[in-house]
Amino acid sequence: MLDVNSGDKVEIENTPAVYSNGQAGMHDIVAGPTFENDGTVYLSWVRETADGPQGVIGRGQLNTETGSLEGFEEIWQQTPSSSDGHFSLRMHIDDDYLYVTSGDRQAFDPAQETDTNLGAVLRLTHDGQPAPGNPFAGQGGRSDEIYTMGHRNPLGIDTDLGGDLWVSEMGPKGGDELNHLVPGENYGWPEASMGVHYDGADIPHHQEGDGFVPPAAYWVPSISPGNLMIYKGQLFDEWTGDAFLGGLSGKKIVRVELNGDQAQSVEEWDMGNRIRALEEAPDGSIWILEDGQRGRLLEWRPE
Repeated sequence: MLDVNSGDKVEIENTPAVYSNGQAGMHDIVAGPTFENDGTVYLSWVRETADGPQGVIGRGQLNTETGSLEGFEEIWQQTPSSSDGHFSLRMHIDDDYLYVTSGDRQAFDPAQETDTNLGAVLRLTHDGQPAPGNPFAGQGGRSDEIYTMGHRNPLGIDTDLGGDLWVSEMGPKGGDELNHLVPGENYGWPEASMGVHYDGADIPHHQEGDGFVPPAAYWVPSISPGNLMIYKGQLFDEWTGDAFLGGLSGKKIVRVELNGDQAQSVEEWDMGNRIRALEEAPDGSIWILEDGQRGRLLEWRPE
């Protein structure tokens, strides 16, 4: 039997084979709504197919006594593409829905189309099917899954205190974004961005009347947000309801105050290392995961 409090590393059996190259690999794991009762977890990862790398989501029960994943089944597949980048594949479960971020796979145009499920935030049922009432349903292709479109590489997703959904997203050269999601809206990529292409080519900035939703907050130069956490605890009571983003290239943590659909970046901490993820611990402390072979797991508490 495993001692889950020992701190030892244990290899879990019956996990899926993972294609790891470029930005492909194991992408996310979240506890299901019934986790406390039956150990249900959701995993997202990338596999190799004849049509190119493909993001996948599966569901199973984590047995901590045997150290195995039981009853594991695939429930959703991303449209495959030749690129090894911009998979996204972050998950968030809220009430009856499983939200999934699906990047543009460095192909640009799919983010403005509905025949694939790329460049979009998707709303699914807990078993991976398109959620009833999705705003683009009936337009063919994978439109039945799409909740919002026009996204580049959204690597963070969370709900605020009022239940509204937000995503953080890597822009091109500059123009990293924090977006307040409204179902059926288009967030502009690749037709509008506050950044430019890596070769210096211009991208039209968001402008009133262009038909796209501008970011609630953005960063130039890039911070490369690796994930998004909206703090709901009380240990840092002055931060309750604020959004936190960890910067990869920026090597910093950014705090953003949220007010309805508005966002304002108010504080930054230079961490000296790439920050891959931030998570709220059960007691309200904040866990910080550094990126890299020597990356550390840190705990943040009030002084």
